[in-house]
Amino acid sequence: MNNTLVKGLQLLEELADREEAVGVSELAVQLGMGKSNVHRTLQALVELGYVINEDGRGSYRASLKMWELGARMIARLDVRQAALPAMHWLLEETRETVHLSVLDGEQVMYVDKLDSPEPVRAYSEIGGRAPAYCVATGKVLLAWRERPQPSLHPVNSKREAFTPATITDAAEMTQELARIRTQGYAVNRGEWRASVWGVAAPITDGTGRVVAAIGVSGPATRIKPAGIRLLAKAVTEAARRIANTLAGHDAAVSGAE
Repeated sequence: MNNTLVKGLQLLEELADREEAVGVSELAVQLGMGKSNVHRTLQALVELGYVINEDGRGSYRASLKMWELGARMIARLDVRQAALPAMHWLLEETRETVHLSVLDGEQVMYVDKLDSPEPVRAYSEIGGRAPAYCVATGKVLLAWRERPQPSLHPVNSKREAFTPATITDAAEMTQELARIRTQGYAVNRGEWRASVWGVAAPITDGTGRVVAAIGVSGPATRIKPAGIRLLAKAVTEAARRIANTLAGHDAAVSGAE
């Protein structure tokens, strides 16, 4: 086992249990480690954002980054459970493959899916990934993602063209994300696989934060421009139902049934 990793985790656990900032000497005694070792490990954790040096005085406390990581995992589990009824409803309404996705870096990960009953359908698998800028659920999540530093923003990243429809131009992607935020849903016009189109909408939690996206995808022979509005209405309704469940409300209360 990696001793450096173990020591770092022990320090994090100790700091997480403390209500106030604590110094290097006290941590060294508590954990049975050398002061220089504790100090080096703390500096690494500070650089990574997991620990805060309180006012630079040599007293340390855990940051909220651990909570943020845990919250992401809990949100994923909660979303899967909350989404299932709406996913089944969406499948019945559209008869297209339904995806539930979360953002992981610059990719989307499919955390759940329901296959279309049609003989020709979009292929994917739970746990599968796709470039976020190429698929509808991914573009939705990029559109509502908290803004990182400009140099890390997805519109500034180099993008590969998987099909002639893939958006690779930074200015065009910026416009696309703005349009998605305005209209409330995203469309994949064969940007990942030329023969597959999709429509997706954002899912919010009880605080209004976008935590996932739900969408449908299918062959371009069935999902055509003329039918996008109807599909968009269905996916946004499914997203609303899931959001209501996450917020602790009864999704059936709305008049949108």
